[in-house]
Amino acid sequence: MLPDVISTITLRVNYSETDQMGVVYHANYLIWFDRARTELMRETGVTYKELEQQGVYLAVSEVKVRYRAAARYDDLVRVRCWVRDLASRRVTFGYAVERAATAELLATGETALVSLTHHHTLTRIPDHVVELLKPVPDPVRV
Repeated sequence: MLPDVISTITLRVNYSETDQMGVVYHANYLIWFDRARTELMRETGVTYKELEQQGVYLAVSEVKVRYRAAARYDDLVRVRCWVRDLASRRVTFGYAVERAATAELLATGETALVSLTHHHTLTRIPDHVVELLKPVPDPVRV
């Protein structure tokens, strides 16, 4: 079993990610969540590619985001990701987006993913994945 894993990625806000008001368009946070979640999986020794080769697909079934402050063009942001909860067919990830220079909390969120077969029916998350994806206490208030 691995120790508690909280994955962190650092991104620079691109101009294309902003809206007319000069702030990051809200849907881009979901893309950042996806990137951070993919890195967390990789760091724990599980990749989406490996799961898909085994006929297991993790599909997003729920998303929650709380926006706290605006990220703007050229900001350097950190996105942290961790496992909040794990069940036989569902895994929930937590996220915190911070301004890298000040650690100001910009957004928090979570995604729930369900385990599906290639026929889109529910299936159990493989045991070896359950062993690697251990829930950790939230490092921030989500």
